[in-house]
Amino acid sequence: MGLHLFEHLQMAIATLRTNKMRSGLTMLGIIIGNASVIAMVGLGQGAQKLATEQFESLGSNVLFIIPGSRAAQRTTIDLPKTLVWEDAQAIAEQVPNVAAVAPQINSRGLVTFRGINKDSLLLGITPEFIDVREFTLAQGRFVTDSDVERNKRVAVIGSEIATELFPNIEPVGQKLRVKNLTFDVIGVLEEKGASFGTNQDNAVYMPLTTMSNQVVGRTSPYGTELTFISVSGESEDRVRAMTFQIENLLRLRHKIVDEDDFSVQSQQDLLDVANTITGALTTMLAAIAGISLLVGGIGIMNIMLVSVTERTKEIGLRKALGATENDVLYQFLIESVILAGIGGIFGTGLGLGGVFLANVLTPLAAPISVTAIVMAVGVSGGIGLFFGVFPARQAARLDPIVALRNE
Repeated sequence: MGLHLFEHLQMAIATLRTNKMRSGLTMLGIIIGNASVIAMVGLGQGAQKLATEQFESLGSNVLFIIPGSRAAQRTTIDLPKTLVWEDAQAIAEQVPNVAAVAPQINSRGLVTFRGINKDSLLLGITPEFIDVREFTLAQGRFVTDSDVERNKRVAVIGSEIATELFPNIEPVGQKLRVKNLTFDVIGVLEEKGASFGTNQDNAVYMPLTTMSNQVVGRTSPYGTELTFISVSGESEDRVRAMTFQIENLLRLRHKIVDEDDFSVQSQQDLLDVANTITGALTTMLAAIAGISLLVGGIGIMNIMLVSVTERTKEIGLRKALGATENDVLYQFLIESVILAGIGGIFGTGLGLGGVFLANVLTPLAAPISVTAIVMAVGVSGGIGLFFGVFPARQAARLDPIVALRNE
């Protein structure tokens, strides 16, 4: 049986080699399909990995309290300012298992040093920010409670600002212009990277009170208005309990009887949403890419049917010389599987090349999915077998006398 199969294989390869151009074009659909599936799955998994890394860069065991109802967050660009500094202080004082609370005000503005201008993110923060968000100082010191209490014009800058505005001098001790106000640079943060489209290294960090009173003027009758509040827990298993307690405290403080005018979201909640979106996107892209495999399979069936028609006399001669229906069936099936298998191998190489290029040219660290490779190659081989059955059976059932009479 092994020799018999080997003979079938030799004949199939010889037949395909005599029609190299047609064989190559037939494999093209399988090649494109395999490459697309492997590349799309790799890119999708890379997007999931990037989302996970970005959420982890926000700090560990962190809750984010955002102003406005969930409906308002979905429908408005400028969120209503329902959170104030006093809310953050109340959380720090009254909610157990809280490690630190970091209120924050965000804005943007022009940062200038010796004629060099840079549009940057401006953040008003408190000393707790560096611990909650897990930043690290590269030089100097961070904002202190004294800086906040005295509304001091001091600033800690991100690594990108330090590189671009102070390329040849020590940043710490220099004076920086922020919205036409002069700030003393007291520290430089280590590189943190971008998070959800926000470059955290292109930012100026200043005392919350200075930001509120002198830069943006964000105060109200209820207190100093905040962009959001970050809260870190003592342990991961306490995050759910903290969420419940913070929600109850803010409802009491805001005298809420209907819909909340804030929302509390954990890192895991945000990560689950991101993973759901990227997972669905990966599945959709893989499904679309899989259509190419289906089209490639139809192409194989089409070419094999043409081949049966062209080789009618050959089939009749073989059967007249003693070849059985199974012999003819196996030969055409093997030809189909070879076309799909070789196409799968070339497609795998092309897909891996696409993943490599994505790693080089994009921030996605797209992994090579062994599962996707095995599935793509296996499916392509299965498609060759499946779509080769019908033309192979057509060939095997030919009457040898009728076949020999065919011109």
